[in-house]
Amino acid sequence: MKKIILIAGTNSSKSINRSLLYYAAEKLHDVILTELLMTDYILPLYGIDYEREKGIPESAHEFKNKIKTADGVLISLAEHNGAYTVAFKNVLDWVSRIQNDVWLNKPMLVMSTSPGGRGGVGVLNMFYNRYIRTNKSIVGKFSLPLFSKNLDIDNNHMKQPYETELSALIEKFQSTVDSNQ
Repeated sequence: MKKIILIAGTNSSKSINRSLLYYAAEKLHDVILTELLMTDYILPLYGIDYEREKGIPESAHEFKNKIKTADGVLISLAEHNGAYTVAFKNVLDWVSRIQNDVWLNKPMLVMSTSPGGRGGVGVLNMFYNRYIRTNKSIVGKFSLPLFSKNLDIDNNHMKQPYETELSALIEKFQSTVDSNQ
């Protein structure tokens, strides 16, 4: 069975992006899912002076090792002021000091949602445009606007055309993961 890492790029326990992440993950089959919670990777604010004095914290190495052992990564990014959450960005900063290629060209699907009409498209595009240069295995990106209107978590139902779009991307992601050795 393939190992899929799930990442909600937030430290909020009630994140709608985490809900979207689990909704999407339920569409995968024959996989082992492991969620990397940002709250499990509490790191000092990245700074070169800290790194020189104390080195890279062990939890950054743990995060990187989880990515190394994965067959694919499914991410849903929360958007704070049009960018990554501080918790997610700080993990990226530390892990990139271990190895610049954070994602190791793992098959990846990147998503975002928000309560508003843009669906976190700012952070989604920021991530995609940054990492598509180094990770040619990003299979796509998905934005769900108006979370509460378009995804009914209690009844496990997403409205069209979003359901069709997400299902196609999940199928492409699954196929890419399955075909990688």
